[in-house]
Amino acid sequence: MGFGGISIWQLLIILAIVLLLFGTKRLKNIGSDLGGAIKGFKGAMKEGERKEEQKEKEQIEQAESGTVVDGEVTSKERDKS
Repeated sequence: MGFGGISIWQLLIILAIVLLLFGTKRLKNIGSDLGGAIKGFKGAMKEGERKEEQKEKEQIEQAESGTVVDGEVTSKERDKS
């Protein structure tokens, strides 16, 4: 049983080499930094979504109050009466 052609024993050997090269303390710090970066990224994504929702909500409120007309000009013809 393996992962994409790599057996369990090969994974254990790779893990042992990585532990020897970096040490457990450094790997713990790397994991902690990586976790913090992922957490920060997720927080930024949620903040961006909240800002988009707030902007949409404000546009809806302005449209309902009749203060803003949001649309697209498709023709510049004038009535020549």
